[in-house]
Amino acid sequence: METCYRHPDRQTGVSCSNCERAICPDCMTSTPVGMRCPECARQKTKVKTMGSVTEPTLTYALIAINVLVALGTVFSGASATGGSAGSPLLIDGGLARVAVGEGEYWRLVTSGFLHFGLIHLLFNMFALYILGGLLEPSIGRLRFAIVYFVSLLAGSFGALLLSDPGSLTAGASGAVFGMMAAAVIVMRNRGINPMESGLGLWIGLNLLITFTIPGISIGGHIGGLIGGGLAALVMFDLADRVRLPRRVPMLLAAAIGVLSVAGSIAIS
Repeated sequence: METCYRHPDRQTGVSCSNCERAICPDCMTSTPVGMRCPECARQKTKVKTMGSVTEPTLTYALIAINVLVALGTVFSGASATGGSAGSPLLIDGGLARVAVGEGEYWRLVTSGFLHFGLIHLLFNMFALYILGGLLEPSIGRLRFAIVYFVSLLAGSFGALLLSDPGSLTAGASGAVFGMMAAAVIVMRNRGINPMESGLGLWIGLNLLITFTIPGISIGGHIGGLIGGGLAALVMFDLADRVRLPRRVPMLLAAAIGVLSVAGSIAIS
């Protein structure tokens, strides 16, 4: 375990959210963007907010992959307005409990990059663009990647849990819902009221759509929401409350994704 940079005889699992030096309780200063060491706490102009600080390159890469895959499904025979008929990409990559039960585990990931038509793609990519631009610069590329893929895998688990064995599910919605939940956790952790940002209303509207419009994967949305929220709680709230090495919360968050995969295989 690391020791405080000002008190080498004191072990601590907390680090300054700006310079990342290890700090003990006597050296911690609570700020809207996490714990700061005494020097960084005085540098008010360097405090990061939920706004963009660096380019969200991983977000752009994820959007590009989703768009390219969507074009591939259309060119391989799928309708641009929806449906999976005629596209081997959707048929072989979409999420189906029977197929996962037969050992086609890649579907747990590939289904999160496939969409039923361009409108389905547009809604998810718009949400990914907004949420990724908010989260990735704020929490860093690695933690953003963990939130995204844990949410995707938890969404796949939820979809399998509540879907018919032969139904086909696809879409990045599970990951998107997970990012919504993570954004709420990060905002609260940094002293920002999510309701004042409009994010709470956005989540409420999306949940209303989830439960009222037929054909939407309720399990996928709720699974992603829970997975992303738990990953963020572990990486931010738990990391601030419990003295752990800096990488441990990220490993614990990633373990949620592993458990989601195990659950998906077990129920299939």
